[in-house]
Amino acid sequence: MIDPTCNLLPEGLEDRLPPDASALARIERGMLEVMDAHGYDFVRPPLIEFEKSMAMRMEGVQPRRMFRFVDPRSLRTLALRSDITVQVGRIAATGLASAPRPLRLCYSGPVVRITGDTLDPRRESLQIGAELIGSDSVAAAAEIVSVAVEALSRAGATRISVDFTLPDLVDTLAAEALPLAPEQIEDVRRELDGKDVGGLKAVGGEAYLPLLYATGPFEDAIRRLSEVGAGGALDSRIEGLQQIAARIGDGVRLTLDPTERHGFEYQSWFGFMLYAEGVRGALGRGGTYHIRGADEPATGFSLFPDPLVEAMTVSESRPSVFLPLGHDVAAAAALRGKGWRTVAALSEREYPAELGCTHCLQDAQAVKL
Repeated sequence: MIDPTCNLLPEGLEDRLPPDASALARIERGMLEVMDAHGYDFVRPPLIEFEKSMAMRMEGVQPRRMFRFVDPRSLRTLALRSDITVQVGRIAATGLASAPRPLRLCYSGPVVRITGDTLDPRRESLQIGAELIGSDSVAAAAEIVSVAVEALSRAGATRISVDFTLPDLVDTLAAEALPLAPEQIEDVRRELDGKDVGGLKAVGGEAYLPLLYATGPFEDAIRRLSEVGAGGALDSRIEGLQQIAARIGDGVRLTLDPTERHGFEYQSWFGFMLYAEGVRGALGRGGTYHIRGADEPATGFSLFPDPLVEAMTVSESRPSVFLPLGHDVAAAAALRGKGWRTVAALSEREYPAELGCTHCLQDAQAVKL
């Protein structure tokens, strides 16, 4: 007797069956085509690397969230990647160190983590993204956000919204405009993260209270942010956000939460989250950062399209032509060359409709069933 538990998958892992697998493949192709059209060259780093290499490249990478094991060849600790961004940083700093900058790279592949979270218990996801290496300017940020939005649109996302944030806001203000003692900075960050007015006052961050109200629809929030008495310390940030918003245009809903830091552990002056109608949670995130080790500025984004497939009504109704026994091989090849999908019979006991076919090859023509 076969043990029924032999066919179980670990928690947080799943098979992608038709038509979801086809939809995800189509989404992946569409997103990569958008990035390629904007000049981003495709790279494919390995699934496994030395743990130390991944952990050292970027702040916020948490080894405890990665599957780790000892390499029997080198006796060093290996890890299954939980983020491809750090691998692209390694590629830029090593194999492509002498390539002209700015360097535009894109990627796609699975990432895994030891545990999921409350909103998303999935432990394996498809990560698709682009990195603009060598620049963290406003122009670079505007390009990256625009490409990310276009990629999501190509994938079928509707009513896309982008939420801007300023990850280094507290550090920028604490240096001079709204000074804080070194031991206060982390406390103020924590209370801003929690949107806790009382807590913020208790840790000596009363001057930072206006930041809690500079949130919401972009135009209103940016106006309130400009009213914060920071002695001009935020002028360049505000101007940069306005330029990025202008580049995106009117077809996307823009919001601002300048104090949001969750998920932006390694971003520098600019970060953003991507959402779409009917999809629970974020579809991606990005921003500016520095590649550790090389200390090179970069701007990029990562998209996680699995929830998009689940939120869409998947209808992969691509026409399929049934090829009976003894069919015209040249005619079938010609149909495939035009984009048709063909399904060849292997015996007399096969029926086109049962195999999902919409047409049958007759007299070298696709005849609708």
